[in-house]
This record gives sequence, C-alpha cells and structure tokens, in this order.
Amino acid sequence: MLRSTVHLLRHGEVHNPGRVLYGRLPNFHLSELGLKMAERAADYFGDRARAGARIVYLVSSPLTRAQETARPTAQALGLDVVTDDRIVEALNRFEGLADVRGQLKDPRHWPYLVNPFRPSWGEPYSAQVRRMMAAVGDARRNALGIAGDGAEAVLVSHQLPIWVTRRSAESRALWHDPRRRECTLASVTSLEFEGDRLVGVSYAEPSADLLPGAANLPGA
Repeated sequence: MLRSTVHLLRHGEVHNPGRVLYGRLPNFHLSELGLKMAERAADYFGDRARAGARIVYLVSSPLTRAQETARPTAQALGLDVVTDDRIVEALNRFEGLADVRGQLKDPRHWPYLVNPFRPSWGEPYSAQVRRMMAAVGDARRNALGIAGDGAEAVLVSHQLPIWVTRRSAESRALWHDPRRRECTLASVTSLEFEGDRLVGVSYAEPSADLLPGAANLPGA
C-alpha cells in the first residue's frame, strides 16, 4: 500500500498595521517577519528533502500572502507553484473590518452571530473541510504519480481551513474557540496516508522563536 504525506503550511505574518480582518481581500503582503517565516518553512522542507523525504508537489492558495510564503520553498526544492482556489481563506461576513471585537457590539452584526456551530458569519466549517480534502486528495495523487511510494506534497493555505481540516482528520467537532487554534503562523500540519486511508496527523512550528510579538489575527 503506497504511503504519502500532505503538509498544510500556513502563511507567514502579514503586513497589516490597521489590524483589518483581511480574509480574501487582495494585496495583503507578508511583513518582513513574515518573509523570514517563509524562509524558515523553506529551510524546514529543505532539511526534510536532504534527509531523504521526496517532496515533489507544491500548491498554494491564490492569495498574495500564501503565494509569497510558497516562493522560498519552491526555490529550495526546485518546484513550480501550482495555484488551487480550493485552499483559499474562508469566506467571512466581517471581512474588511478593523477592530472586529469592537464592531461586534453593533446590533447590525448580531444576526450573523446566532449560530457559532456552522458558523453563521461565514463559510460553513464542513464546506471548508470538503474543499480542502478534495485538494489534499488531488495533491497526494499527483505526488504519488511523480515519486511513488513515500511521496510528499505541500499545500500553502490559511489558519481556519487548515485547523478545521485537522479537527476533521482527528474526528473532533469542527466548531471551536478561535483563540485556541493550534495553527500558528508558518506552522506545518502534516496528514499521513496509507493508500487512501488517513493514518496520522502531526504538527510542527518551524518559526516558533519568531512568534512572540507577531501579529496574529484569526482570518475567520
């Protein structure tokens, strides 16, 4: 039975002095610290490759911050970046707002808060998992087609889609407290497969020492 691994890499820190919930808005670039995080991710995957890992397929969300995070890894591994809309950030009705906590005191927003389990303010968690896992499946099959047994792929995505995909993989409820997501900037959530069966989930933080003081607004 063929083994494969798909790594879900979250983008690095974004330059966002206005603390806007940027969601799917264009032209939100990595900060200087975010670029360092992207380099750390490239070092992480480069070290894996030098140790014998066969990382042969690289995919990114179309959003600027994800594309910029993917580039150093593409250079380190000699890979092209494939863009996949299915791993984009979650839709959110509060996209574009600054000081979201303060904005939620406005009664106009209250109808969107009635169901945190779906959630009512944005794209259903279950829909995010479906599109992410479809992309994971395609990336895994493409990697296996290139390198065979033990092939690995990297998908550069966003905190919420990665986190709910991990929760689904671990058979946990998809609803959660956003403040308790284990999916820090430029972190790596790895899904391990035997054939089509998901057999393991692991997590790493190549930029752990860069996280203190980093801006880390939940995207959704």
